[in-house]
Amino acid sequence: MTVDSTRTETVTETEKSTDGISITPGAAAKVRSLLEQEGRDDLALRIAVQPGGCSGLRYQLFFDERSLDGDEIKDFDGVNVVVDRMSLPYLGGATIDFVDTIEKQGFTIDNPMATGSCACGDSFH
Repeated sequence: MTVDSTRTETVTETEKSTDGISITPGAAAKVRSLLEQEGRDDLALRIAVQPGGCSGLRYQLFFDERSLDGDEIKDFDGVNVVVDRMSLPYLGGATIDFVDTIEKQGFTIDNPMATGSCACGDSFH
């Protein structure tokens, strides 16, 4: 007998999750666009916290088709965002956004759980 402990929660664009992660409408639109370019509707955006960088921890964002035991899955207006159970404690209240300016283009994470970061901004603690 297998037990599926994966939890799925649906969150509207204007609703913000304080116990987990949230994603802005702009970031969700960018993820949808990237998935359309890939021609895949079976992928989710996985956010993980891994050891590394100058400050000790580093974010990883990537598309994933896997479902791991203990994953938390949230649907943000058609975009599935997955966080593994080991990363969840580091991402409470974090917001994922997509920035497209002259200085910078890419996904950003505003994480109230981070107490500091390195000078290059690539890692946190």
